[in-house]
Amino acid sequence: MAFLSIRVHPDPVLRVKCATVETFDEGLERLAADMIQTMKAAPGVGLAACQVGRDLRIAIVDPSGGEDPEALHVLVNPEIVENRGRVIDDEGCLSIPGITEKVARPSYVKIEAQDLEGKPFVLEGEELMARVICHEVDHLNGVLFIDRLTGLRKEKVKRKIKRLARDQEAVG
Repeated sequence: MAFLSIRVHPDPVLRVKCATVETFDEGLERLAADMIQTMKAAPGVGLAACQVGRDLRIAIVDPSGGEDPEALHVLVNPEIVENRGRVIDDEGCLSIPGITEKVARPSYVKIEAQDLEGKPFVLEGEELMARVICHEVDHLNGVLFIDRLTGLRKEKVKRKIKRLARDQEAVG
């Protein structure tokens, strides 16, 4: 296993609608294992392949943050097929470090996905699991959590991102 480099906004790979996984092999298993290790080290509760520079529809979700092995799921080609409710809560992203903001997400989602062998499965999630799934599926579609903001929240985040970019330029 290897730690992968997490891409940071405004890296264009974060805006790509990822390609459907069609080959289920050792390379995909290795990518998933590396993504799990990278997510845990970050630390995070989810990671999409585009965040590590791979144009594939694969995401890791673990709302327990590594505390519960049963909570970790590898989602290949996930599609949200049902959602309901609405919860507004803080959300952040490993690809937009240092910024969190309140985002509205469904309180329940149901997805259809495949495992690492290509076998289809259904997964349901509520509350934090629903939020993490939605966040990672958004990544696979080239959408960032900041795109879900409106009004003053969106403007505030834009200013923070510009400030962070200026600070990085001054350091680098």
